[in-house]
Amino acid sequence: MVALSLKICVCQCNLVKTMQFEPSTAVYDACRIIRERVPEAQTGQASDYGLFLSDEDPRKGIWLESGRTLDYYMLRNGDILDYKKKQRPLKIKMLDGAVKTIMVDDSKTVGELLVTICSRIGITNYEEYSLIQEVMEEKKEDGTGTLKKDRTLLRDERKMEKLKAKLHTDDDLNWLDHSRTFREQGVEETETLLLRRKFFYSDQNVDSRDPVQLNLLYVQARDDILNGSHPVSFDKACEFAGIQAQIQFGPHIEHKHKPGFLDLKEFLPKEYIKQRGNEKKIFQDHKNCGEMTEIEAKVKYVKLARSLRTYGVSFFLVKEKMKSKNKLVPRLLGITKESVMRVEEKTKDVVQEWPLTTVKRWAASPKSFTLDFGEYQESYYSVQTTEGEQISQLIAGYIDIILKKKQSKDRFGLEGDEESTMLEESVSPKKSTILQQQFNRVGRVEHGSVALPGVIRSGSIGAESLSMGTMPSAQQQVIMGQMHRGHMPPLSSAQQALMGTINTSMQAVQQAQADLGEVDNLPPLGQDMASKVWIQNKVDESKHEIHSQVDAITAGTASVVNLTAGDPTDTDYTAVGCAITTISSNLTEMSKGVKLLAALIEDDTGGSNDLMGAARNLAGAVSDLLKAVEPASGEPRQTVLSAAGSIGQASGDLLLQIGENESDERFQEVLMILAKAVANAAAMMVLKAKNVAQVADDTVLQNRVIAAATQCALSTSQLVACAKVVSPTISSPVCQEQLIEAGKLVDRSVEGCVQACLSATVDGEMLKQMSSAASVVGQVLGDLLEHVCHYASHGEPIGRYDQATDTIMTVTESIFSSMGDAGEMVRQARVLAQATSDLVNAMRSDAEVEVDVDNSKKLLAAAKLLADATARMVEAAKGAAAYPENEDQQQRLREAAEGLRVATNAAAQNAIKKKLINRLENAAKQAAAAATQTIAASQNAAASNKNTAAHQQLVQSCKAMAEHIPQLVQGVRGSQAQPEDLTTQLSLIITSQNFLQPGSKMVTSAKSSVPTVMDQAAAMQLGQCAKNLATSLAELRTAAQKANEACGPMEIHSALTAVQTLKTELQDAKMAAIDMQLKPLPGESMEKCAQDLGSTSKSVGSSMAQLLTCAAQGNEHYTGLAARETAQALKTLAQAARGVAASTTNPQAAASMLDSACDVMEGSAMLIHEAKQALVSPGDSESQQRLAQVAKAVSHSLNNCVNCLPGQKDVDMALRSIGEASKKLLGETLPPSTRSFQEAQSELNQTAADLNQSAGDVVHASRGSSTQLADASGKFREDFDDFLDAGIEMAGHTQVKDEQIQVIGNLKNISMASSKLLLAAKSLSVDPGAANAKNLLAAAARAVTESINQLITLATQQAPGQKECDNALRELEAVKGMLANPNEPVSNLSYFHCIESVMENSKVLGESMAGISQNCKTGDVPAFGGCVGLASKALCGLTEAAGQASYLVGVSDPNSQAGHQGLVDAIQFARANQAIQMACQNLVDPDSSPSQVLSSATIVAKHTSALCNACRLASSKTANPTAKRHFVQSAKEVANSTANLVKTIKALDGDFSQENRNTCLVATAPLIEAVENLTAFASNPEFASIPAQISNEGSAAQEPILQSARSMLDSSTHLLKTARSLVINPKDPPTWSVLAGHSRTVSDSIKGLITAIRDKAPGQRECDYSIDNINRCIRNIEQASLAAVSQNLASRDDISLEALQEQLTSTVQEIGYLINPISTAARGEAAQLGHKVTQLAGYFEPLIRASVGVASKLQDHQQQMTFLDQTKTLAESALQMIYAAKEGGGNPKLDEGTSPEPEGSFVDYQTTMVKYSKAIAVTAQEMIGFQIKAGVQELGHGCIFLVQKAGALQITPSDSYTKRELIECARTVTEKVSMVLSALQAGNKGTQACITAASAVSGIIAELDTTIMFASAGTLNAENDESFADHRCVYKQNVNNWGHFVSPHEHSQTFTDAQSRASCRAVSPPGTATAPPTTVRLSRG
Repeated sequence: MVALSLKICVCQCNLVKTMQFEPSTAVYDACRIIRERVPEAQTGQASDYGLFLSDEDPRKGIWLESGRTLDYYMLRNGDILDYKKKQRPLKIKMLDGAVKTIMVDDSKTVGELLVTICSRIGITNYEEYSLIQEVMEEKKEDGTGTLKKDRTLLRDERKMEKLKAKLHTDDDLNWLDHSRTFREQGVEETETLLLRRKFFYSDQNVDSRDPVQLNLLYVQARDDILNGSHPVSFDKACEFAGIQAQIQFGPHIEHKHKPGFLDLKEFLPKEYIKQRGNEKKIFQDHKNCGEMTEIEAKVKYVKLARSLRTYGVSFFLVKEKMKSKNKLVPRLLGITKESVMRVEEKTKDVVQEWPLTTVKRWAASPKSFTLDFGEYQESYYSVQTTEGEQISQLIAGYIDIILKKKQSKDRFGLEGDEESTMLEESVSPKKSTILQQQFNRVGRVEHGSVALPGVIRSGSIGAESLSMGTMPSAQQQVIMGQMHRGHMPPLSSAQQALMGTINTSMQAVQQAQADLGEVDNLPPLGQDMASKVWIQNKVDESKHEIHSQVDAITAGTASVVNLTAGDPTDTDYTAVGCAITTISSNLTEMSKGVKLLAALIEDDTGGSNDLMGAARNLAGAVSDLLKAVEPASGEPRQTVLSAAGSIGQASGDLLLQIGENESDERFQEVLMILAKAVANAAAMMVLKAKNVAQVADDTVLQNRVIAAATQCALSTSQLVACAKVVSPTISSPVCQEQLIEAGKLVDRSVEGCVQACLSATVDGEMLKQMSSAASVVGQVLGDLLEHVCHYASHGEPIGRYDQATDTIMTVTESIFSSMGDAGEMVRQARVLAQATSDLVNAMRSDAEVEVDVDNSKKLLAAAKLLADATARMVEAAKGAAAYPENEDQQQRLREAAEGLRVATNAAAQNAIKKKLINRLENAAKQAAAAATQTIAASQNAAASNKNTAAHQQLVQSCKAMAEHIPQLVQGVRGSQAQPEDLTTQLSLIITSQNFLQPGSKMVTSAKSSVPTVMDQAAAMQLGQCAKNLATSLAELRTAAQKANEACGPMEIHSALTAVQTLKTELQDAKMAAIDMQLKPLPGESMEKCAQDLGSTSKSVGSSMAQLLTCAAQGNEHYTGLAARETAQALKTLAQAARGVAASTTNPQAAASMLDSACDVMEGSAMLIHEAKQALVSPGDSESQQRLAQVAKAVSHSLNNCVNCLPGQKDVDMALRSIGEASKKLLGETLPPSTRSFQEAQSELNQTAADLNQSAGDVVHASRGSSTQLADASGKFREDFDDFLDAGIEMAGHTQVKDEQIQVIGNLKNISMASSKLLLAAKSLSVDPGAANAKNLLAAAARAVTESINQLITLATQQAPGQKECDNALRELEAVKGMLANPNEPVSNLSYFHCIESVMENSKVLGESMAGISQNCKTGDVPAFGGCVGLASKALCGLTEAAGQASYLVGVSDPNSQAGHQGLVDAIQFARANQAIQMACQNLVDPDSSPSQVLSSATIVAKHTSALCNACRLASSKTANPTAKRHFVQSAKEVANSTANLVKTIKALDGDFSQENRNTCLVATAPLIEAVENLTAFASNPEFASIPAQISNEGSAAQEPILQSARSMLDSSTHLLKTARSLVINPKDPPTWSVLAGHSRTVSDSIKGLITAIRDKAPGQRECDYSIDNINRCIRNIEQASLAAVSQNLASRDDISLEALQEQLTSTVQEIGYLINPISTAARGEAAQLGHKVTQLAGYFEPLIRASVGVASKLQDHQQQMTFLDQTKTLAESALQMIYAAKEGGGNPKLDEGTSPEPEGSFVDYQTTMVKYSKAIAVTAQEMIGFQIKAGVQELGHGCIFLVQKAGALQITPSDSYTKRELIECARTVTEKVSMVLSALQAGNKGTQACITAASAVSGIIAELDTTIMFASAGTLNAENDESFADHRCVYKQNVNNWGHFVSPHEHSQTFTDAQSRASCRAVSPPGTATAPPTTVRLSRG
């Protein structure tokens, strides 16, 4: 070993000797050697000397420990060691002022020296004392104090300093650290240290036997009392002072100890010094001490001091956080031997106290201190202080003393370690017991399986020998060649998570392999056109899905290869898990698609076996890859690469089998050639690197070169493997991205290899060869990536004109954006001229070789047009170049460029259009693939998603998206199959536009679900898919918009073609039905198709109403959109009609359905054709009339189609029967009665009961099957006929004419109500999902019951009270249905209004029940009937409120799916329509009185106003431009027709003549028509609300309310029946007891109902759960903060920082989105409160997890604390919001009192109007600035990409490709900035003109000032022989012109400066410049 040469300095004689030592020499031996070899070092005791390693900073010098070796201190040759004496003098100052000097060992710590110091002084319990370094005042001012006081302290810090000084806390005591030496703490030998008691633990034992400690304790207590540290009363202060006098002056002497003798500052606290009589009282207490000795007096003083509440407490002034506020307030923190306490800083009263035994742990940071009390307190106690370390040492010191004292009392085991394990062994045959202590080691928990594989050991061979009397030798066995898994290095948590992901994925792969054993079983399909189209569409969809899934599998495989390339410790295992999850989830979905595709093609090609085999091969390859990448597998890297290559091969085979291998074979071949070329070039470079490594001298550098070369070789082999994997699916952007990423890894490894070689050798030739080889690798790699990028840009340009047209389009955009910069515009014009010249030449050359003369002429004409436009542009460019400041020239250049652009579009229209359609096709394919991936990711994440609401929303989004993906795929396939067909192109554009909205919703749903997905890999997969989908949608939106602009308005033609195609398909289906070959398609059933037909019929009616409106207005664009929507709705209708026909067993019904559907299609085609014709002549009345007639015919055909549904015919028959029967009521005379009055009355009552029962049956049957509805409607028809006959019979018995008319009127009302009931039942059966259809049906049934009751009341004569009771019973029977299954809102009542309604109605019911009983007793029959009526109404109100409350309770359950409010409320429109029609009938009724007319007019105005407001809101909400326009137009029509009607009503009110009535009748027709059209349009299902879906848990929560309500109704029914009998016979006692029992039951039921409603208040339970959840999260964040304070926050190694930041950002965004919904729900939407609060609370767990993870990865401790504090503040704020939301509970009345009353004067309103007028002006300006907005948005996106690339480059600074991308992004940002600036300039032309003019005028003024200066100097002379008269006229004229300029007339005038007005010249010295002439044009801007 090489000797160590050191310089030894003998300090006492300043002698330096160089000596050599072995590095392993101990320090003790080195000292001995020095003493032996250096005579000057042989003085004194050897043990007193040592070696000292000095440093420039004295604090950093260290004494070498004797037991250590020299090499332990890493000494180097030439280092200087001081050989000197360890002893140093130390001055110790006592509290009584005494100073002692003690020699101490300078190498020992303060804690070790305190033993020596205290023993010298005479103190035994040294551990309770410590030393204080007294800081001088000037040092404190320099910032060495404990709170770093300087002049820049903030105000609150200054206050804290003053308060600290006033309170005399322990903050200012600079205690020395016991674990460090004096030198390390900067204590110089000349300093004096203060000895003071720090821990008050055993001071109770100090008495007269220990005078030293007693004196120290006395002095410390005295000083603390005098300076105010111990607050005492005046009496106590005097008592202490008296004892102190006894100590200092001895016993009291009367003549000596008088007032004036004492210096009171030394005896009393300062607040009592000036108090009267203080000295007298002191001497009185002094006198009471008697003859005490000094020791006795000190004992008494100390004993009295111990009784103070602040004695023994060390105080620290801290700041603590106020509860629920981000505000810090001062507080004293006290530490004693028994507890920690919070103390009021002013009075020092104890606020809160925690025993030390409850302190679990504590943590100190530079600015805070935190205590954890474990289970004794819910949260941590954290304060802000700079003395955290002092507090920590104090607590630790007390606990150490306590433990030490305890261990000394009852020692157990070694060192009293109670937690250690004692191992006892027993050895036989002679018993021997061994006791051994096992020391516990602290480690972290490792999660893993306890089921480990066994280790196989050889067994014993034969019988074992038995020996006695001797001890057998030790048996030993060695196992070789095996390793137990339990002894392998433990997996990290990230690797364990990856293992779980791989195991789950392996199970999915095995399941997929099992599923691929057989194909799907499809039902028999027909041979009609629709069946063939369905099969083809399913084949296309399956191929697309399989292709996108294979893309994802190969991309995921390449990602796994790239991510696992480096060191396992640096691997992002979360990303690897995400890639594996992507592979497995897509493989699962792919197996389903393959099975379906195999079943579809099995009959056609017979290739299903090959397809299934290829899919199984792919699944097997995936299984091999999963096994290879297991962290514990230990497989070599090559195994992973080969498994990945197998996946690539299997993927290619599978795509080949399905015919989707789009990649060019030549392209793939070149790709692999280039990849292998990279590998070969890298191999050559590796050889060069090995040559460098061989000549390297340094072993470390040599190894570095070898490692870099190895990494380079691995990365190139990885690139080749990546290329193999993604080659079949290189068309996918994600696959291209992975290949490019692999190329970047190669580039980095090459760069690293070159750098390693540069540092390893200086051989120029070798380095040159190395550099040359590296450049070859870079060149080949560049070729590879360029090849990929070329393919990514979709290959060669389309057509010969593509490049030129692209240039022209791009450059013209640049010219438009460069307005104001003439130079730039001219430069761009030059480029433009060259491009157009190339295009013209290409067109002329094409014309010359064109065979077709017409085409040749067209080309030449287009070329001429383009050449002329180019010539005009060149001329304009010359003008702009000649006059760069002239805006008119720039404008002309812009216009010329625009003309050139138009000419280019005309000349190269086909090429541009083809390119745009191609771009749209690619964008649509990528969007469909991204949506497919997102659906797969959503399904994979479903199992671990904890947020139920977000998951339900995501499921709904997936369903909607799954319906649109096939349409988009079909659009792409159709466009590709017929590239020249305009219809297919338009279909692609339409499906792309329809795809955008559900896609955006899915992106939003996926992003909101990501934070709550617990599986990190699944969450990352879902997040990435959502991002990819958002990017694809953005590209699809742009491509669809541009393609739509290029294709022009073709919607009407396309819609017409589509409808005609549908008609052909239906006719073909009819032929198949006749041949009995019409089969339902898979998934179709009678119920589903019938519902689809019913709901779609509304959509068709709505879209046709829209079409009529737009066609009548002559708007071609919106008419086209309406025609498109009509065609889409008709397509769904045709499919449903075919499904119904195929599902029915009746051939006649099938033929009827198809005939009706064909009629609808034929009429719709005619309607669209007429609409197209109407656009030609918008004002033609004939075309409008034909349009209306065709629309009526289509509506009739649509009704016929719906009526063909099963059950509908029976309902129609019933309706017709009711109509026919009701004609009996129109006769002049009634038929004669054939029965007696009593018989007729009895018959009427019986038929009324039957009809009421039949109405209930209809309501029930409408929710069942079509057969049940047919039977119920037939029974209702029969019962109605019987009832009508009975009613007419009863009317015949009525003698009074007026009463007879009333009876007939009531029968008419019953007929109308019955018809409405059947129509409502029909509507519900057709479309069960229609908004509020069930409630409308129930309301219709109640209307029938009420009409019957009115008739019974009027026409019958019964015993007293019987009619009222029967009517009430019928009403109760009608409302029972509300309680059957309340899954729809019963009314508009909120939950709290329900409670109020229940309370009010229960009060009315109680009074009514009492009245019923009382009136029965008194026999007051009229009063009895009134009470029964009131009770009936109250019971109906209670039932309605109970039903609505139960619905709200069910909906509010978090497991229920909340409904979504639609664009419009169809029920509101229907009610308004009905009310307006009834009001209009009253208006024109000849019997209407003036008051009725005015009332009807009010109703019309009220409802039309409500409809107009609803239309206005709907138009502002909808994103559909056609719907927006239609709502606005419909509102205008309603408003105009209402205004016209109001005029006629005013005339009618003035004169009720027949003429005015007729005018009014005419005016009502347009209003009724407009309202009906609007109602039909609003009934579109697209606008309807989505009803809520109540879960099982929600239904269970409803049950208590429903049970109480049912019990109330049943008991009330019995009560009314009992009362009906009692009113006839009030003397029956048993009946009275029965009535009392029913009354009690009703009362109990109502009480139970009220209790149930109150207990089930929506959202309260969820608020409690959320509060607990957030409190738990707050505790977790506090625990993390405590760990961070103590530097123990473990870093998360299972996820990267970027992923954590992304999780955190998305979670915080989702929390932000919920703030307003929670606020709204808390103020008035109780049903939504539980959902929103649960969602909010669900986000906090991932928020805390992500926040702690981010904080754990931050290096800066302060950043950690700030980050965690902000997270905690957010959680606390959310907690307060939930508390407030719970208190609000959704009660709107709580918010009513907060709104201020509108008050103000005229000026206030005037100011408000001005403000809003300005806002309108600003809004108008914003509308103008759309271009600015778009430019800024694009600039923002560009900046985002720029920042992302900059971040990527920061991670890998040497990545050349990232640099290029960064440069490209910077260039893009520059372009976008110029576009924004040009847009701003273009939008502010007037401002710019003013700025230019002002600048010119400023120049003129400056020149005039110069002229004045020359004139003042007398040196102003004329230029030529000019006179004043020559310029007077010009001057005068210019002044006049200026006057015209400032006048309000349009004018512009040229002004000239001094040259034109005065033309002055200055006579100046040589070289002086003459003021140049300036001309400026001023115009009004």
